[in-house]
Amino acid sequence: MRRHPSAADLPALLAKLCDAGVEFIVVGGAAAVIHGAPMTTNDLDIVHRRTPENVARLLALVLQLDATMRYDAANRGLRPTAEMLAGRGQINLSTSLGPLDPLCELGEGQGYEELLPHAESVIDEGRQLHVLDLPTLIAVKTKAGRAKDRIVLPILIATLQERDKAKR
Repeated sequence: MRRHPSAADLPALLAKLCDAGVEFIVVGGAAAVIHGAPMTTNDLDIVHRRTPENVARLLALVLQLDATMRYDAANRGLRPTAEMLAGRGQINLSTSLGPLDPLCELGEGQGYEELLPHAESVIDEGRQLHVLDLPTLIAVKTKAGRAKDRIVLPILIATLQERDKAKR
């Protein structure tokens, strides 16, 4: 079995998702990085549209990228399924391009359709990306309340303040 890299190749993963026609919103640390926050991330978190067609495109892509479930203690090489990607849970995958986490929802009522109005359109290497806006990302991380989220909140708030100051 091929070992997967421990850090995501964010540009390559984003390009593959876009080129495969997957509808998604970048969330989490990658969204913060795209917004210019001075931080790093090891994975790509996305919230994808859960229509049958989009799930099929996402599944085909992750299988092409040799995706397996990342937290499989028995190391059985479990593959994602359409049912998982169409559900409500968060899926942590290892791929040939690094960790990719398709999140069906960030929380109750926070799926693709609900988050899309809170996403900014960004052009990255000629590809249009939807990236969760900073105020919503800050709210999501505040609500999650995990230690790793509390640590990055001051960085996200400062990034938002600097961006707002630059707009004036």
